[in-house]
Amino acid sequence: LIHYQMKAPESKREQFRRYLEKSGVLDSLTSVLVALYEEPDKPDNALDYIKLHLGGLVCAEPTDTEVLQTELADLQQKFNLLMEENKELRNKLLQYEPLPEEGAPQQPEGVV
Repeated sequence: LIHYQMKAPESKREQFRRYLEKSGVLDSLTSVLVALYEEPDKPDNALDYIKLHLGGLVCAEPTDTEVLQTELADLQQKFNLLMEENKELRNKLLQYEPLPEEGAPQQPEGVV
């Protein structure tokens, strides 16, 4: 009974290790750790180095996300203002250059 209980967790560990190996996690971790090891100027924060080189933007800091969300909101507001200005300018333009009636022949410019 004890022998069976000892073997079950090792079997699960082995399955998990194979899963990590098959999905490329072990290779990615190994290459990032080797790069850190070979880095001549070791970074102050090894975990940040690993996050940056392992995940790139996937591991972006929450503050980066907040900055991007703020920038997105600002750009959306500017976009809305420009769309409103565009609409107003088009309406003003229509006052001076009305659209030709549908079905009416268009006259070339300069012909009265």
